[in-house]
Order: sequence, then structure tokens, then C-alpha cells
Amino acid sequence: MEVKNGDKIKVDYEGSFDDGEVFDSSIHGDHSHPLEFEVGAGHVIKGFDEAVIGMKKGEEKKIIIKPEEAYGERNEKLVREIPRKNLPQDREPKVGIMVEIGLQDGRHIPAKIEKITKEKITLDLNHPLAGKTLHFKIKVVGIN
Repeated sequence: MEVKNGDKIKVDYEGSFDDGEVFDSSIHGDHSHPLEFEVGAGHVIKGFDEAVIGMKKGEEKKIIIKPEEAYGERNEKLVREIPRKNLPQDREPKVGIMVEIGLQDGRHIPAKIEKITKEKITLDLNHPLAGKTLHFKIKVVGIN
């Protein structure tokens, strides 16, 4: 049975960057936590979704996903300065940490603190994997 749109599948995977650094994996030591999703439903990035179509249970492959098929290109318009007083005052902000920003419509989005001055904080609202080419080793371990 080959994977097709609408199938619910389980996939073991390892994701890495061009330099080989692993950023995520479903395999931890001697056990795995397969990624489960419905093919074609938009639950995973486009390049990953398309790569599994036609695969069979037990099949493995390596894929390379360009930014436009993953999290998009980095957008400098998504780097913003806000007044430092707008962040919660219960802990000291640090460069590199992720914070959650509330939007006017009630949604929350993650942002990374890029720079801190006495008056302002620079936040990067880009997805952490935006602008990156992603390499995946994938194996279909279940098809429903």
C-alpha cells in the first residue's frame, strides 16, 4: 500500500541542516516517537507532506526541503523593537530566549529575543527554521 493524500501515517525522521547539525528527531536512544499526521491536510510543512506520497510502509528515503517548501524565507520586517516595559516584569529577559507575544485577535505567537537595551527589546518573529534548507531522513512506519 502506497501513501496517498488523506492517509493517516506514522513516520520516523531525523531533521538536520546543511552542516549536518541535527535539529529534531523522532528517535531517542533505543525507542522512537513517530510523527503522526494526515497526508495532505497541512499538518506538516509542504515539502515533507509531498515527500511521503507514494512511499510504502518500511520504506526509507532522504529528502532536502528548500525554505520555500518549509518555513519560508527569513523576513526582516518580522524583526521588531518594542518598549522593554511591554514584556512581563516578573523575570529578566535574556538574548536568545523565546517569549510568547499576544496579538490583538487573541492568538499568541513565539518570538526570539535578539537584542536588549535599557529602553527597548528587539524581537524576531520569524519561525526559527525560516530561511533554512532542511535535510530529512524519513521512514514510514505506519499507514492507516
